Amino acid sequence: MRLACLALVTVAWATLSSALTIENHKHYPGTGDQVLRILSTADLEVFEPYLQAFRDSRPALSIDYTVVSSAELYRAIRQGAAFDLALSSAMDLQFRLANDGFARRYRSDATTALPQWARWRGLIFAFTAEPAVVVLSTDRLEGLEMPTTRQELINLLRENPDVFGGAVGTYDVRESGLGYLYATQESRSTDAYWRLTEVMGRLDPQLYCCSGRMIDDVRAGRLALAYNVLGSYAAERMARYSGGRLQILRMQDFSNVMLRTAIIPKTADQPEAAGAMIDMLARLGLRETPGEWHLPPLISSDMGDAAGFGPIRLGPGLMVYLDPLNRRAFLSEWKDAMEQP
Repeated sequence: MRLACLALVTVAWATLSSALTIENHKHYPGTGDQVLRILSTADLEVFEPYLQAFRDSRPALSIDYTVVSSAELYRAIRQGAAFDLALSSAMDLQFRLANDGFARRYRSDATTALPQWARWRGLIFAFTAEPAVVVLSTDRLEGLEMPTTRQELINLLRENPDVFGGAVGTYDVRESGLGYLYATQESRSTDAYWRLTEVMGRLDPQLYCCSGRMIDDVRAGRLALAYNVLGSYAAERMARYSGGRLQILRMQDFSNVMLRTAIIPKTADQPEAAGAMIDMLARLGLRETPGEWHLPPLISSDMGDAAGFGPIRLGPGLMVYLDPLNRRAFLSEWKDAMEQP
């Protein structure tokens, strides 16, 4: 097993006691002096249209956009980093920040219009509902029958070690906040999770920090399969590249659906601009069709018709596996299953 994360750039922020590991960063200059500083887990390629749309509505405002992992975002906000808006795919970590007093309260007509399950106490707001999917290499799996359930996936992996040995990718849940969220929620919802994890562990799995890198390695042929990646990222990659080398599968027995969320940190210098950005994201989250935006809305027809659809709910239940004892026990069991001799 190898950890398949690329080297990242490390930047020391004056407000942090230690370095913040940056995956990407871009500054969008405006005509005025105000700067909206956004810390986000969303890849720049995926989120840039949203930044451009907001900038077009406020040309005087500069936007400074920093991409980090969900664990880095959580740590940075808890340590008082000076950002005006925090956007994350790890909704359990976001909820804990809000619950522990690290978020400002915000209310508007746009946030009030969100479903109850997509907001909590005026502190945290969901603006996308993104299912976890399996991404397959059509080149590597040519001639094999595509699985539709986890049990079928287990059988496929067991019966074809020559295809999948060293070529299955999934999250390193010790490092990835989103990966940990997906894993803990799946373990609560289906007995097949631990059987599948054990089968993967016998195939020398490749562990990743991020969905995008897993998908890119499937497309490049380095992986035959990536498990539990963000469906929105997979769809964006398929739209960006031609050649039909990727296939996206959504398991029909159960589907993890993550809510991407926004909070305004207590340290925000531009809470009004941050609130306006949340309003735009909330309105886009309620759109009836996906349109040309890379991230899906909160509710769409394809998810509503899918078996097992249901977003992970915002609420105190998200913090169960953030308890140190529960986390230690889960990671110990995961390590035993995933790191087999």
